[in-house]
Amino acid sequence: MKTIILAAALSLVASGAFAASCKVEAGDKKLAGAAMSSFMKKCETDAKATCDKSAVEKKLAGAAKDSFTKKCVNDATGM
Repeated sequence: MKTIILAAALSLVASGAFAASCKVEAGDKKLAGAAMSSFMKKCETDAKATCDKSAVEKKLAGAAKDSFTKKCVNDATGM
């Protein structure tokens, strides 16, 4: 029951299409070493693409776009 509530809360708080951070997903999958590095790199790349798309949709440019994208990627990756 607590897991369902936690998942629902994370879904509401998450930005974009990310229901949980990459770190949380990697922990859930019990990844370590090279598998963890590979997963985190792919997850960060996917997050950056999604955040860039979101910034374009919001018509952000310059420093505002950079700041938004940085925060968005950090929120998505859990870093």
